[in-house]
Amino acid sequence: MGQRLTTLRVAAAVQLAEAVLVLMATVLAGIDAARGRSYHVNSGIALTVIGAASALALAWVAAGVARGRPWSRTPALLTQLFVGIVGIYLLQGSRLDWGAVTVALAVAGFAALLAPQSLRALARAPRSGGKPSGGKPPAGKAPAGKTAREKPGGGAGGQPGGVTRRS
Repeated sequence: MGQRLTTLRVAAAVQLAEAVLVLMATVLAGIDAARGRSYHVNSGIALTVIGAASALALAWVAAGVARGRPWSRTPALLTQLFVGIVGIYLLQGSRLDWGAVTVALAVAGFAALLAPQSLRALARAPRSGGKPSGGKPPAGKAPAGKTAREKPGGGAGGQPGGVTRRS
């Protein structure tokens, strides 16, 4: 269990570091917008607002990863993908300082998130109502995919493909 927590903590730390980098870039964009050095004042303001919202979202995902929440796995993996792409662009644009840092963060984030311990910790629990281990439905339950209200001629209420949900 200690190793699982370690990989999740590393993944969360990487995600949080990426949030801090986005926040730093946002602050720089905001300063440029305030000084009138952005392409257009409105675009500088928009970039600042979008960057701040993105930094908050990345920090929220980092908190989810640290707590082992299954919903956080996909956004964290997508963050690593996009940070890696941005890092490659930065390296190609001769920004070796920022590019090397972002690529290293993306690689570390992928490694921590795809570690077997992290995959197990962030996996969704199987839904109740699935087949029991014996392969037979429990006594008194309809077979999977069928409901008590479904009519034999097609879906619920005679509608082809219709499914009736119980409340």
